[in-house]
Amino acid sequence: MAGSDALFAAARAAYERAIADYSQFKVGAALETADGQIVSGCNIENASYGLTMCAERVAMFKALSDGHRGFRRLLIVTDSAEPTPPCGACRQILWEFGGDLEILLANLAGVTAAYRLGDLLPVAFDRRFLR
Repeated sequence: MAGSDALFAAARAAYERAIADYSQFKVGAALETADGQIVSGCNIENASYGLTMCAERVAMFKALSDGHRGFRRLLIVTDSAEPTPPCGACRQILWEFGGDLEILLANLAGVTAAYRLGDLLPVAFDRRFLR
């Protein structure tokens, strides 16, 4: 994918920082902001599995807490041969704060697939349904 080298490098570095002591499934994510900055995140597991945080949400929450409000794309790295898309909870958070982002999926060698978030989360629930 054109221009994704820096995004891949950031996600790959985040992958190395993942804390996946229980599942052994490390994930790194890198989110590109509207002004071209890159914010990364890794998955962080907990003995109480429900408190585990995915890499995609870590990256988004870090970016939001740093004041970013516009986003272009997110790149996700795992060591899986098959592309690993974000889970449902991550899709919801990404949609809420990022809209129809470009989602790039990668293994440790490079990008293997690309989607629009709207394709991964059709008929998304958002503020339009709140009264």
